[in-house]
Amino acid sequence: MNIQVSPSPIPNSNAVSLTSMLDRDDYLTGLLNQVTATKTEGWLQELRQSAANWVRHSIVPTTREEEWRFTDLSSLRKVQFNVEVGNFASLEFDILPEATNSRLVFVNGVFAPELSAVSDLPSGIVVSNLAGLSAVEQEAVRQYLAQAEGAQEVFTALNTAGITDAAVVWVKKNVVVETPIHLVFISVAGETATISQPRCLVVAESGSQVTLVEEYTNRQDAKSAKEEGVYFTNAVTEIWVGDNAEVSHTRVEREGAEAFHIGKTAIAQARDSRYTCHAITLGAKLSRHNLEILQTGEQTQTTLNGLTIISGKQLSDTHSAIALNYPHGTSDQLHKCIVGDRAHTVFNGKVFVPKLAQLTNASQLNRNLLLSSKARVDTKPQLEITADNVKCAHGATVSQLEDDEIFYLQSRGIDENDARKLLINAFAAEVINKIPVPSLREILLNTVNNLKSLTNE
Repeated sequence: MNIQVSPSPIPNSNAVSLTSMLDRDDYLTGLLNQVTATKTEGWLQELRQSAANWVRHSIVPTTREEEWRFTDLSSLRKVQFNVEVGNFASLEFDILPEATNSRLVFVNGVFAPELSAVSDLPSGIVVSNLAGLSAVEQEAVRQYLAQAEGAQEVFTALNTAGITDAAVVWVKKNVVVETPIHLVFISVAGETATISQPRCLVVAESGSQVTLVEEYTNRQDAKSAKEEGVYFTNAVTEIWVGDNAEVSHTRVEREGAEAFHIGKTAIAQARDSRYTCHAITLGAKLSRHNLEILQTGEQTQTTLNGLTIISGKQLSDTHSAIALNYPHGTSDQLHKCIVGDRAHTVFNGKVFVPKLAQLTNASQLNRNLLLSSKARVDTKPQLEITADNVKCAHGATVSQLEDDEIFYLQSRGIDENDARKLLINAFAAEVINKIPVPSLREILLNTVNNLKSLTNE
């Protein structure tokens, strides 16, 4: 194993005195009590307890904090969430033909073996829930779980404090996995507002290659009359990319209209590794995705493609941070937003290039398409460079559909509504067409084409 692991950034429960600072936020303490009600044993319980101690002296972020200036969580604080589990064997969801026998499904954060299928996988790859691993495999997982940078962030620590299970994908050295791995996290509304905390751990050892699809969605139980309701998904994914390894990662968020979604994706890239992320955000009343990449060796390649499409009164926030700490690193980021009605998107992308990261090549672009006079965009691409031999650029654009483009299409016999749809689809397709799973590309393109509320004032 060539991946270097640093000690957990979550303080040990005995390392600092927290007595005078415990339970600073009653609401956060209530969430913590819900997610820690189920106990575990051994090293996992110790890890959870350390994270819980950290949460107890934290507070829910407010708009007074720079990182949350445009994302108000007061609507989240008004809801009391409960943990709810149940038997949802009758659920229906999209099965990707390319991943028919390579998927893990979790419902309300609980592994659903009757919906999962991991047969016919090649040797050298482990795809399992945490509880299904052998003792030796669990000991290996222990070296990586909750070890990524940024573990002290309040919602990440809350997730760690409540871990009882996780989706684990482990690719052995020099193994090339041709089949995409589909990780599906389904939320089902209960009688009351519910909270679930999905957790993913991906380890790609040196020289390996793997394609991942991570999907967050909601479904109605086919045996019940429950309607889509209020729920909160607090998700964390850690990805360790070894020397000369390659990970292609597609993350799709299609939560319900009344849902809250906060997600963290933390990636550590070793020497000569390649990581690509396609992050698609379509759902949730309020969503936030923190995407953090840490370069741990020279000559890494990082490609980030993002697409946010929202309408109504949705709020979607994407915060990314790329730390290029070594020479010859390359990063290329394109994030596009389509905003209709009274919706609000936030983009804050940071690229850090310290003095040691000479000969770095980094680019960052945020493009926004406003479809309504009441839609709002807050964008802040950001470079922090102290190296003197680099090639770095960043930018942002905010525009509307051009009247002359619509007129041109109308002059070719296309009515105004279809003309607007064509232009919107073309804007979105630049990102969607880069996704390496054909069936998922088709699903997303059809979803964009069927969004009828984007242009409503």
